[in-house]
Amino acid sequence: MAIILNLETATTNCSVCVASEGKAIGIKEQNTPKYSHAEQLHVFIAKAIEESGLTLADLDAVAISKGPGSYTGLRIGVSAAKGLCFALDIPLISLPTLASMAHQVMAQSFDFIISVLDARRMEVYSAVFDKKLQQIRDTRAEIITETSFAEYLDTGKVLILGPGAEKCQTVLEHTNANFEASVVPSAVQMAALSQQKYENANLEDTAYFEPYYLKDFIAHTLKSKPKD
Repeated sequence: MAIILNLETATTNCSVCVASEGKAIGIKEQNTPKYSHAEQLHVFIAKAIEESGLTLADLDAVAISKGPGSYTGLRIGVSAAKGLCFALDIPLISLPTLASMAHQVMAQSFDFIISVLDARRMEVYSAVFDKKLQQIRDTRAEIITETSFAEYLDTGKVLILGPGAEKCQTVLEHTNANFEASVVPSAVQMAALSQQKYENANLEDTAYFEPYYLKDFIAHTLKSKPKD
């Protein structure tokens, strides 16, 4: 019986799930406009484990949502996951954020699922999946225009979901376009996927693993006042 701790910190949703054989048995998450991961993540880990009736010593692996997403959120999640893996001598599993997000919907109702996370201005991080939730297009950072995702919209019914869907809805007017902006990445949907990776021994090198940022981090600094 595999017990896996799943951590999702790629967006504003600070989410923790303890899963047994791919099913959630302890959950703690909170989605707030302001990122609370630094303050809440370790508290949520303790509460989710307590809810499951287990202890840290019972964990067989830690799974992390690897991105794309918030640079700071991903760093916090990966640091916590690595710390636990080293301390408990257990393996690290990583899952693409956009893929686990797609598993929150009944994909059979659509020909294509497009997971989108909000980026800067009119840009989103996106990935495209078929109705079997198999990824059929690479993950990209792209600016949304009237012709975005045209090859899928012209072919069949499309669901665009995630925090970037509202931005897409202001531009895309295709009759095949459907939107669900309320979906956010959650550790709950990671449970079955991390179990599958664990069974297949699809593990990360904990020491060298890095989040999938997709874009380089850009630090903004305040301009110094000119001298008199």
